[in-house]
Amino acid sequence: MKRKEGFLLRQFGDDYIVVAVGDDAENFNKLITLNGVGAFIYNFIVEEKSRDEVVAALTEHYEVERSLAESDVAAFEARLSAAGLIDD
Repeated sequence: MKRKEGFLLRQFGDDYIVVAVGDDAENFNKLITLNGVGAFIYNFIVEEKSRDEVVAALTEHYEVERSLAESDVAAFEARLSAAGLIDD
């Protein structure tokens, strides 16, 4: 997975927000908020990790079953793609 350029993750207290910067700020009129798990996944996307690497990290860090981590990552990826935040 690869994050589109022009978007940054910012933390405000316990909340995380993805904001557009530069030229993208003019065209992006959405507010993307993430919980801690979403921010955890997004940081792996910033590092251009594969889906399998993200699933493995979730499984280890949050001690969840692989099947749950796989479905959560797929759903999260679909939402980010629909919002225009990742390159396919």
